[in-house]
Amino acid sequence: MIWKPNVTVAAVIEQDGKYLLVEEQTNSGELFNQPAGHWEPDESIIQGAIRETLEETGYTFVPQWLLGIYRWHSRANDVIYLRFAFAGSVAGYDPERTLDDGILRAAWFSLDEIRALIPRHRSPLVMQCIEDHLAGKHYPLDILTHCD
Repeated sequence: MIWKPNVTVAAVIEQDGKYLLVEEQTNSGELFNQPAGHWEPDESIIQGAIRETLEETGYTFVPQWLLGIYRWHSRANDVIYLRFAFAGSVAGYDPERTLDDGILRAAWFSLDEIRALIPRHRSPLVMQCIEDHLAGKHYPLDILTHCD
């Protein structure tokens, strides 16, 4: 048997002291996450983060840094996730865009609000990515190579 992790991409976006999060309906209830989702085979990892952000929030994401690569084992579904998280900004917003199924809303939250929501985070990666962003962790995007 060949084991493969579930590769996901995420966007950590801070603007005016607030972070963009999505509230989503999951099997575990209504939870909060960064704009994030599964990496698709026909795109680069960076393109995946841009796509997921647009689909889940209506915002056009401009990645500026690789924030980090994270491994998390979800005990709830016994799945190991490998997350590529990017930090960046937004370049536009389409308030009329229909968001992905399961996304209840996208909104900007202060650090205190996010910390108060920890029991409703989709995973520990939500807070870890924000803490890494606050600590100034970042790596150049060209650390990732996409070869066709």
